[in-house]
Amino acid sequence: MPSTGLELTTLGHRIRHHRTSRGLTLDELGAQVGIAGSQLSLIENGKREPKLSLLQAIAEATGTEVADLISGEPPNRRAALEIELDRAQTSPVFRQLGITPVRVTKGMSDETIESILGLHHELHRREREAIATPEEARRANTELRLRMREQGNYLADIEALAEKQLKAAGHGTGALTHRTVSLMAEKLGFELLYVDDLPHSTRSVTDLEHGRIYLPPASIPGGHGLRSMALQAMAHRLLGHTPPTDYADFLQQRLEINYFAACALIPETAGVAFLQQAKKDRNLAVEDFRDAFGVTHEAAAMRMTNLMTEHLDMRLHFLRVDENGAITRVYENDDLPLPMDITGAVEGQPACRWFSARAAFEQRNRTTEYYQYTDTPSGTFWCSTQTGSTSAGGFSITVGVPFDDARWWRGRETTHRAHSTCPDESCCRRAPATITDRWQGKAWPSARVHTHMFSPLPRGAFPGVDDNEVYSFLDRHAGE
Repeated sequence: MPSTGLELTTLGHRIRHHRTSRGLTLDELGAQVGIAGSQLSLIENGKREPKLSLLQAIAEATGTEVADLISGEPPNRRAALEIELDRAQTSPVFRQLGITPVRVTKGMSDETIESILGLHHELHRREREAIATPEEARRANTELRLRMREQGNYLADIEALAEKQLKAAGHGTGALTHRTVSLMAEKLGFELLYVDDLPHSTRSVTDLEHGRIYLPPASIPGGHGLRSMALQAMAHRLLGHTPPTDYADFLQQRLEINYFAACALIPETAGVAFLQQAKKDRNLAVEDFRDAFGVTHEAAAMRMTNLMTEHLDMRLHFLRVDENGAITRVYENDDLPLPMDITGAVEGQPACRWFSARAAFEQRNRTTEYYQYTDTPSGTFWCSTQTGSTSAGGFSITVGVPFDDARWWRGRETTHRAHSTCPDESCCRRAPATITDRWQGKAWPSARVHTHMFSPLPRGAFPGVDDNEVYSFLDRHAGE
């Protein structure tokens, strides 16, 4: 017997078709089969499932067979249109819009139903396009990385916006304080509130109606400090962001809010002055840049990629590599040879084991930066690497430059030197022939799969976030 809503709808249409073909009203057929016309109406509308004995009585009264009544095919084109519309209006994609379904009447033309169905088809098409596959996400990230490479990783408009906001809040020199960040928020009409029940999938939640930015009471492991999270939340408003239309838009917004936060924590004017003086002194160092502005080592290293090509005419590269050797964040405009997959994505690929980004993990003393020269097929590079750890494991942060620019950096006297022939697989990806021959067919390694940031982007008002969880959170704080 039929048991799903769609099958019951088809059954109802087939009963109606045979009833009207015999010229019977609901009450007339109901009287013949022993039920009220109202009960038969529920069956024809797919609201109620009839017993087999009733189906047999209906089949006999309408001169057909039970098998014909329970066929899965709509009895005519009109019925097919109504069934398709019913299915479309019960889909999750339509229900999440909160729109009242269209009620089909006898007087509604087939053309009207077809037009409504056309809108549903377009809605589903756009929904499918908005869901990024991992491959699409990696391509979008690669395109963004290459675009920023062409721009020297420098966004002049956001630099100017950050300087303007800092000046309005009265910030002068030195590290940006939490107090100044709060003043910046107040000038935008927001109050910063620190709570311990944020939705697990968010760094912050901005209540646009009441002018509040909710933040966790402590920094998130991995360098996401409270100042940075608050600045990122403000950046969405300052930059006029709207809910992203696809994964590429989501990545662009994420880049822009991170860039604004970096500009506020290390302002362009002060940051460039510091770097120019350090270059003049031949004493460039990530750790000094970090300490001067009170940021993480990673934030200082990434900020150098924003400023050094634009203002010091120096090309460089940045790598964040986990303890297993996988690259998790990257920027380069100095032609450092990097591993790539078929889409051109670097994230998730293994860094050469001879790079300082991995060699630093082998050092006993990890409290200071590790310096190294590395010969590659693209030339020799000097690199400075600092290691760290989170609950997820160890990681390294590397900033490097071509050999000729090493003269401006502290640590240029290092005697550590390595030789890399990557992407030649014999460099570090394949075991020596003697070991391969020894274990061929005698061992079976089970690969560990790395997970990365490139997961599909859910649709909703809050990018990448469980909307219901966020709304529940806002309800809890609505009275504050």
